[in-house]
Amino acid sequence: MDITKEYDAISQCNKCGFCQVACPVFRSTGHESGVARGRLALMRGIIEDRVEWSKELEEPLFNCLGCGACTANCFGAVPTADLIIKGRAEYLEKVGRKPIHKLLFDQLLPYPNRLHMAARAAAFGKNSGLSKVAKAVGLLRVLGRDLHKAENIVEKLPTKPFRGQIKPGEYKGEGASLKIGYFVGCGIDIIQQEAGQESFKLLKSIGKSVTVLNNCCCGLPPWTYGDIDAAQKLALKNFDVLADQSFDVIVTDCSSCAGFLKHYEKVFEGDEANLNRIKTQMPKVQDMVEFLFTNQCSSPERQTPVVVTYHDPCHAVRGQGISKENREILKGIPGIEFREMPEADWCCGGAGSYALTHYELSMKVLDRKMENLASTEADFLVTSCPACMIQLSHGVRRKGLSTRVCHISEIVTGSKAMEGAGL
Repeated sequence: MDITKEYDAISQCNKCGFCQVACPVFRSTGHESGVARGRLALMRGIIEDRVEWSKELEEPLFNCLGCGACTANCFGAVPTADLIIKGRAEYLEKVGRKPIHKLLFDQLLPYPNRLHMAARAAAFGKNSGLSKVAKAVGLLRVLGRDLHKAENIVEKLPTKPFRGQIKPGEYKGEGASLKIGYFVGCGIDIIQQEAGQESFKLLKSIGKSVTVLNNCCCGLPPWTYGDIDAAQKLALKNFDVLADQSFDVIVTDCSSCAGFLKHYEKVFEGDEANLNRIKTQMPKVQDMVEFLFTNQCSSPERQTPVVVTYHDPCHAVRGQGISKENREILKGIPGIEFREMPEADWCCGGAGSYALTHYELSMKVLDRKMENLASTEADFLVTSCPACMIQLSHGVRRKGLSTRVCHISEIVTGSKAMEGAGL
């Protein structure tokens, strides 16, 4: 990677400062190095040989959430998040990758079975209390700078993955013609299985057949970290799974996965052979939200009204332009009063594994989201990203709120996650 090729794009920043208003990191810290124009100025300094590559660059390059709010608020639409990824990629080449990322990106994410085994081990440690012992003696610091602080973000880990309960393969649906491929993201597979169960139920109610894919990680984690090579390898493994099937549509209930799958071409920039394969053979990918919006299905009647609000995942609202669809779905469910949350599209601070390296900053961003949530007095906070669900649930517990966090699939089906609320 050579960011000198991005000099013209980086130079488009006119230092107006409008990015300050939209940046969750800057609004939490007030540091110029934590806002788009500051990061772009840093990369320009590198290109112009005024700044040298060193470990001191790690913090300003890697504490960006990648939410894209700066670009949405930029008159020149400078793609800062994409430029930051290229800066991270060159940082890894010049300064080096960390062993934990080599393990995760090279040895676990490409192989679902290995990832499932690691998840079971993590679940045993978490649920048995051994992780607290590891935290006490400092072992968790080996896995992430702030993992010892972030250990309580997830209350309990399931002992069996989603695809350990519903095996990959084709399942008969109730629909007339649609052949659906279900891309199971890592968050759904390992942590949010209840949401996956409800998504699977919805897909079977709509499609003639639903094939639970034996896909691996979409590649977004290494991509956002700047590990382009690892992201390409994961994308190619998934492309082989997707392109070999005659699906009418590929649906995923993780907005982060959907946003990345839809833009696989950026992973292979300059690689004409793979770009052509993607353009000609890649089936249509849809976020569960847009799929449900297009293929409306009935929801059970609610016994008593409930108040529902929505959090827009960054990879949905800015990554895919999905905003009205989710609100229309919720407003169309009988017995639901929808209340718009202030700054609904403001990043929650989750950003995948962000809290493992920037826990305190992640919590500052989350606190702002929780203040806005509390103002709605909502019974349910709905979203469409497993990482956001984890982060938001942690925020609700930290603030002692009674709001329940759920996936949009769960509220559409009226699943057991709705029990006790008159649903």
